[in-house]
Amino acid sequence: MDITIDIDALRNDLIDYFGSAMTINKVAMMDLIQVENASDNELVNIALRNGFDLYNYEIKNNKHTR
Repeated sequence: MDITIDIDALRNDLIDYFGSAMTINKVAMMDLIQVENASDNELVNIALRNGFDLYNYEIKNNKHTR
């Protein structure tokens, strides 16, 4: 099943996630840089590896199909 992802919202949440981790682990800076520069596909893979539920970022289409 394909879903349309709000990449901007996902990227912002990943930036917050890794930015917060930097207070505990300075190595998170590398992850943060990777998130900022990742392509859309790379970003989805990063999110999945870190346990993000992509359905929380689904853009729902309100058009009715006939």
